[in-house]
Amino acid sequence: MTFEYIEIERVTKLTKKEFIKNYYALQKPVVITNQIEDWAAFAKWDFEFLKKIAGDKIVPLYDNRKTDYTKKVNEPDLKMTMSEYIAILEKGPTNLRIFSYNLLEEVPMMKADMKWPDLDIYMLKKLPLVFFGGQDAKVFMHYDLDFPNLFHVQFEGKKQCVLVDPQETKYMYRLPHSWLCHEDIDFDNPDFERFPALKKVKPYITNLQHGEMLYMPEGWWHYMKYLTAGFSLSLRSLAGRPMNLMKGIANVAFIRYYDNWMRKYKGQAWLDYKEKEAMRRTNALLI
Repeated sequence: MTFEYIEIERVTKLTKKEFIKNYYALQKPVVITNQIEDWAAFAKWDFEFLKKIAGDKIVPLYDNRKTDYTKKVNEPDLKMTMSEYIAILEKGPTNLRIFSYNLLEEVPMMKADMKWPDLDIYMLKKLPLVFFGGQDAKVFMHYDLDFPNLFHVQFEGKKQCVLVDPQETKYMYRLPHSWLCHEDIDFDNPDFERFPALKKVKPYITNLQHGEMLYMPEGWWHYMKYLTAGFSLSLRSLAGRPMNLMKGIANVAFIRYYDNWMRKYKGQAWLDYKEKEAMRRTNALLI
């Protein structure tokens, strides 16, 4: 048994008016095709290009291990050069990922190859972040701590994207003081006996390929699985809803530091507490 998925709507190139009225105002996800063909990056950006212009850059890598109390929030598991990492990707399946890395800050010439989407929404131009993964690599289900509107542009490779409406957060076994759900949940093969509240969740799904852009509204949960080795560029805008903006500020300015402090002070007991509390709070809704 698995989820009953809802296919994310797909449209061909959006005007400002169409985007604001039909998606941003409704906080509705959408896949936009034919939106970046005029970017130089559309034809240029692939692994060979990156090896030439960024091969010597030291990049942060993550794998699929659960949260380690000895590490801070989003601290990488290891580091290596971009060329070394791409060589691993090209050899075959690997769970090593680059997560939320500002490569364009390290290689400013890449900025000339892209354009900011002209969709009548203010973009944070200092934070164009890249995401890489090998075939079969997975990203834990999460939402971004700053509650941004996200524009996820796929380049080389194919990726499956699963999104969950924030209105269903109460059923997601969210860890306290965090933006992750219980890390034992396998969103490819959910254990509805152990996590019964998940039966109430109806995720959205799509597969992204080269040149396609996924709009993810504020606070939407997302789980990514790399169907092939590949990478994407994620652009972001501040939350437009006042409550989401306040939550994002609190997470960035206070909550993540509190969580880091508790990991240092309580160790593994802190992570164990968060898992137990996520189970207790969520399952209590079913009584």
